[in-house]
Amino acid sequence: MGIRYPYLSLLLVVPLAAAACVGSEIEEEPEELVGVAEGEMISANGMLSNALNRNALNRNGLTPRDLASRVLNPSQLSSTALAAIKDPGTNGSLSREMLRYTVSCALRPDQTFSFSWTDSSGIDHQEVYRGDLGYAHWWATRAIGNDTFVQHQITACLAARINWYGISVTISLRNQEFASTLEERAAYPVREGAFWGNVFAPTPYLGACYDSAGYVRAREVQRDCAAGHVEVDPVTGETTWQQCGPMVIWGSCHQLCNGVDSTAGYFKGCVTNYSVSPYVRTDQVVTTFLTAGP
Repeated sequence: MGIRYPYLSLLLVVPLAAAACVGSEIEEEPEELVGVAEGEMISANGMLSNALNRNALNRNGLTPRDLASRVLNPSQLSSTALAAIKDPGTNGSLSREMLRYTVSCALRPDQTFSFSWTDSSGIDHQEVYRGDLGYAHWWATRAIGNDTFVQHQITACLAARINWYGISVTISLRNQEFASTLEERAAYPVREGAFWGNVFAPTPYLGACYDSAGYVRAREVQRDCAAGHVEVDPVTGETTWQQCGPMVIWGSCHQLCNGVDSTAGYFKGCVTNYSVSPYVRTDQVVTTFLTAGP
């Protein structure tokens, strides 16, 4: 039985037509940060779900690089970025999804990104994206174009939240920037894998690896992006492992990463871009954990 690992490259940018409506400003809301414990990164379902479409980071609409050079504020976006998030077509839908998850990773729960767009039937839609994890809450006032550390952190956050099926699965995200509670570690003990990269770079890339002890559980809960989505050809019986959009799965984390935190269990660093060098590593890595199941 043959096994193939196809390499999925990034797509070229497709020009988009602009739609009407002017975006509003970032709002800072002095409300209590409900459900977000200090140092904890359990990302819930719903608007802050982990169901980012695997095609949302392909370069068909809004790209992270378009955002990085500007303040994360609707009034500060480039004309290209504004056109992308207001596009009523499929590319517009993916662009808005990518933006929503970027806001979720970068901003705090008391910060929002609001704008409106008009669909092909002439109906206006008001979008309000709320921050969640606060990786780079200062992006609301200054750009991150020259901050590669932050770019890597937000990329890892985005990559960890991609889901092949587009369904919501609650996961625990951990790295050296955020401590985890004993309760969190008990509720999410299964290490799925790790994610890293830089989608803001001139040549964007996403990397992932799987934990051999966790990939079976990952597939049970429909989390396929660390180990690959398995497909079997009904005619030939050939099995293929499909990667999630532009993400490259390099293999086992234990071969690619250089140490595990003794308390939280996250990988401390992994090979940055194996196609460039097998020796250069990054510590801007997010390790994901799942529930143990029934």
